[in-house]
Parts: sequence; structure tokens; C-alpha cells
Amino acid sequence: MINVALVNEYGVLGHALGTLITVPEEIQIIGNFETCEQLLRFVSPEPIHVVLITIYSPSDKKIESIRHYYQNMSKPKLLVLSMFNDESFILKTIKAGAKGHLAYDTDRSEIIEAIYTLRNGHEFYARSITDILLHSYLSDQNVTSSEKENKMKLLSPREMEVLTLFAEGYSNRQMAEKLFISVRTVETHKNNIMKKIELKTTVDLVKFAIKNNIIQVE
Repeated sequence: MINVALVNEYGVLGHALGTLITVPEEIQIIGNFETCEQLLRFVSPEPIHVVLITIYSPSDKKIESIRHYYQNMSKPKLLVLSMFNDESFILKTIKAGAKGHLAYDTDRSEIIEAIYTLRNGHEFYARSITDILLHSYLSDQNVTSSEKENKMKLLSPREMEVLTLFAEGYSNRQMAEKLFISVRTVETHKNNIMKKIELKTTVDLVKFAIKNNIIQVE
């Protein structure tokens, strides 16, 4: 069972979101809070695995709330659902401790996939969020063919397939269906890839793919 806590400043919308994502029997809402401070004061009878924080407007106060919660409650994974795509704010939430970020145009299936992904120890960023982060990266990097890395030789053919599909924007479920493997196996491959080429985040995986011409960015 995956225990999820919701932080939504509009209580009614928080309950509606909770109803939306608890259809799978493996997910249950363990609490619904209007602020991270309320969540910190909550004594949970069960462990909290994922905290889904909805942010309606960017502010330094929200960043500090995320950082404060992350520093005081290290085990739960923080997943941000933001109603805007501001590059600077997205980067700040990640630096503050968020392990996943969803955009305002996300759907129910993507939210559920993100929850499962974070619960399994991985990060999750919506494709639109990844594009924003890559834009930030590319604006400061001169990506050329001379930057190819020998680390690519460490990857198996299957791992190369997973890396390519992920960098092209396929979700874990879509990769599993295309490669005729389970979602858990996809996650295992991604974890092995990151260990082999010594990367820390899934965004780094996409950067690696660009630097090594595995995918092309217009």
C-alpha cells in the first residue's frame, strides 16, 4: 500500500484530487492538509510514502515550506503539482528537495505513475517540465559530437533502448508496453543505467542522451 499525504491550500480541491488518485487499491490518502506546517504537526499512524503538494502561485514562502518539510521529514518523497511552468521556480523546488514535478496539464494516469515512481525510489518529471529543465541546460552548454562519453559502452543493448525511449519522452508504462516488459523492469533498467554512468537524476539521463547524440534536440 502506498500512503499519500496531500497538501492543497484549497481543501475541497484537495479532497477531489484524493478521490481521483485513490482508484487503484494500492494508493490510500492518509491525510489532507492546507499547508506543509499542518502536515509537519500531523502524527501519522502509518508511514507516509509520498507527499503531493499543489502550488497555485510561485513564492519564496512555498519554496521554504518545501525545504523545511524535506529537512524535517526525510523519508517521504515530495511530488509537486504546479499550476504554472516557471523555469526558475521549478529549479528552486527541485533544489529544495522535491523528487518529482508535474505540470498543470497533467492527467490522472500521470499523477498515479509519478506516485508509483517516487515510491519505488526514483524521480519523476512530466515531459513539459523536463523540456523546461533541458532548455535551461542547453542555454549554458555547447553540446557537440566531441563530447561523447565512453560511459555509453557500459550500457547493454536493452539499457540503450530504455535510455533512448525515456529521453524521447516515453513514460515507464509506455516503455514497458513497447519493450514487452514490466514497469518494474523498466525502473530497474533506469536505476542500473544511472548507477553505471554515475548520474543522480532522471533529468541527467536526458542530458546524457543529448550529449551523446542518442536523441536530437532542435
